[in-house]
Amino acid sequence: MRILISNDDGVEAPGIQALHVGLADMASLTIVAPDRDRSGASNSLTLESPIRAKNVSENVIRVAGTPTDCVHLALTGLLETEPDMVISGINAGANMGDDVLYSGTVAAAMEGRFLGLPSIAISLAGNGENHQLTHYDTAVQVARFLIKRLEHAPFPSNTILNVNVPDCPWSQVKGIQSTRLGHRHKAEPVIKEQDPRGRNIYWVGPPGAEQDAGEGTDFYALKNGYVSVTPLQVDLTRHEARDGLADWLEQDDS
Repeated sequence: MRILISNDDGVEAPGIQALHVGLADMASLTIVAPDRDRSGASNSLTLESPIRAKNVSENVIRVAGTPTDCVHLALTGLLETEPDMVISGINAGANMGDDVLYSGTVAAAMEGRFLGLPSIAISLAGNGENHQLTHYDTAVQVARFLIKRLEHAPFPSNTILNVNVPDCPWSQVKGIQSTRLGHRHKAEPVIKEQDPRGRNIYWVGPPGAEQDAGEGTDFYALKNGYVSVTPLQVDLTRHEARDGLADWLEQDDS
């Protein structure tokens, strides 16, 4: 098996290094990842400037671009042999609920699915803003489990798996649950400051608190010590709304 590994934290991030070491006995691995932290890059693709890629070591390539750039380049000409699967991560921090809209980790997996490969996004979720993540080995164990499942039972071709793992020893994980995305309250206000020359600058504020975090959600699973596995669909169309939309469009306002 050949696996392409990418992320949004950068090619030298501890999560991607742990994944590289932890999967080495399972597959032929290639890392194609950003040259720096590109968290929050979502599905952005670089179109207005060239993208530079440099070999760091054998089967490790650093890209001056976004997570989507990395996977797109890898699967459309950068690699001589196409991989069988894409794994994005291990992200330093959770990607749950509304976060998936902004996540470069999820975007890298989504690009792999767009280009025809089964893909997994995996994140290690800490407790609180200043929590220091330590148990990347637990997330590696979850990745190994899912890879073996995919080998024997592939999931639907329009789906990626968004995986969030509690930052605790593997022995303390209570299980793995199939979940749905939760939902947050509106984000906190931007933080306004001034630069040394008196000009206004802004920082994006913290995400909103959990709103829809009940049983069955990714938030609930993590809070109770479980790994959350959420199937995300590539097709964003809300199919059940199409008939109602057609009627709405045909309404006569005269």
